[in-house]
Amino acid sequence: MSTGTIVAVVVAIIVIAAVVIMLMAAARRRRLQQRFGPEYDRLVGERDSKLKAEAELSERERRVHRLDIRPLTPSARANYADRWADIQERFVDEPADAVEASHVLVVAVMSERGYPAEQHDQVLADLSVEHAKTLDQYRAAEAISASAAAGTASTEDLRQGMIYYRVLFRDLLGEPANAGTAPATDVARDRAADDALGEPTAATEAVGPQAAGTEAVGPQAAGTEAVGPQAAGPRAAETSSAVPADEPIDDGRPSIRAQRTPRS
Repeated sequence: MSTGTIVAVVVAIIVIAAVVIMLMAAARRRRLQQRFGPEYDRLVGERDSKLKAEAELSERERRVHRLDIRPLTPSARANYADRWADIQERFVDEPADAVEASHVLVVAVMSERGYPAEQHDQVLADLSVEHAKTLDQYRAAEAISASAAAGTASTEDLRQGMIYYRVLFRDLLGEPANAGTAPATDVARDRAADDALGEPTAATEAVGPQAAGTEAVGPQAAGTEAVGPQAAGPRAAETSSAVPADEPIDDGRPSIRAQRTPRS
């Protein structure tokens, strides 16, 4: 075989290897983007490098794979759901205490599922592997909890915090296989407790501690660009001010006003 032929074969092998490596890297990038969603973009922005961010996300996957992450048993899931409903009922009279109790309950669920909860930053990194879509809500909820501890959170802020904690809480609980067979009394109780806060909207799912200019969060209608209780429009003046604790909590929908759930 001539020298020229050998060189051509070597070059062809190198080119093919380079193409294969590029295709594998592209496939890996797409997989990480799909799995981590907004967390991928956030980390790329922090690291100023896709390669560094992707290496860190891959390491998170390996770490969580080594942890003993497990689903809740049906009895544990039911117990946590009951505790959450009780906390939501308390919100009407004790909003700040209810938000703090929500935080404690979410951490308890994390621990029972096998997530180490001692280090805050590591908790966020671990959760991002399986719960990336709800991680921004958790960050926002923790920010509101800090404001509540400092005494600077309005009742509307606290209501938003409860909604954000609830998003991650439900994600951590998962849906039971026989979700459709729950007793009617339990369904009615949970629905009444949920009405005290309002259902999270599509805009709520895009929430995070980002600066203003992102989509609306909380009970405001999707499509606005104000964040939190400062949304533009006639309702801004209502929701931005503190709501008396002994009044029913408006769920943000103009035709529906949530009723206070009587205690058993």
